[in-house]
This record gives sequence, structure tokens and C-alpha cells, in this order.
Amino acid sequence: MKNKLIKALGLLALVFTLQILPAPVGAQCPMCKATAESNLKNGGTAGRGLNAGILYMLVVPYLLVGSIGYWWWRNRKKEEQQATEVTEEDL
Repeated sequence: MKNKLIKALGLLALVFTLQILPAPVGAQCPMCKATAESNLKNGGTAGRGLNAGILYMLVVPYLLVGSIGYWWWRNRKKEEQQATEVTEEDL
């Protein structure tokens, strides 16, 4: 129990530290920005496509990490279930 608490506090401290550190945030390149702005002024929809592309790039890493986490959790659960079955058979 104490080991889990220490790990959780360590993870919380890491997340907090990463949130505090300043990160340089760059928007899109000036050429892309100018093109998207001029297209929107002329009634085009290139800005929507650009935003959709940004959201797509944002979602993909979360899906990958979530899928790997689910896969790990499911396999871990099966291993624990098999271990308890073996222990019950020994009794």
C-alpha cells in the first residue's frame, strides 16, 4: 500500500512539474497562417480543414497510448486470474 502511494505521489509530482515548466508554443508557420486567413476572408473553408488536421494529429497519440494501456491491462488481468486459478488448484 505504501509503495503504491509513493508511486502515485511521484507521478503527481512529475505531472505538476511538467505543467509548471514553460514550453515554447509555436502556432502554424507564417505561410500556412497567411494562406488560411486569406482563404477564410475570401469565403473558403481551408481553415476548417487545417483545424480538422490539427485535431486528427492531436487524437492519434492518445488513441495509441490508450490502446496499448488497455491491451496491457487486459493481459495483466488474465495473468492474475490464471495465477489465482493455479493457487486454488494447489489447495
